[in-house]
Amino acid sequence: MTEHPHAALVRKGYEAFQRGDMDTLRGLMTGDCKHHVPGSHPLSGDFKGIDSIFDGYYRRLGSETDGTFRVEVRNIFVDGRGHAVSVHHFTADRGGKHIDEMGGIVFRIVGDKITDLDECVADIDRVDEFWS
Repeated sequence: MTEHPHAALVRKGYEAFQRGDMDTLRGLMTGDCKHHVPGSHPLSGDFKGIDSIFDGYYRRLGSETDGTFRVEVRNIFVDGRGHAVSVHHFTADRGGKHIDEMGGIVFRIVGDKITDLDECVADIDRVDEFWS
């Protein structure tokens, strides 16, 4: 059975992110894409526009964790109408702290590009504590 194109797009994004291939990842998103990060910590909030996402969020994930941030996609679900939901596992080290948690992202896809990412985490208090 062939993977749905939206699932393949999301999987390609996770693979590019994990490799640090930001050019490929950038090409999967629209210029006005938005990434919503839950919580009440310095990295949470709404990142609007591809430059804000990459410079304000993704770059900081790497710098704040000295490159230890890792994410592994576990599953991707699609509705065939422009939505995909990922489930992933992530780990990182920061300032003597370690995080090992589950999360996910709700993706909105128009055509063959990601237009919106709504991130979710299993333990929001734990994530807030790690990033604060």
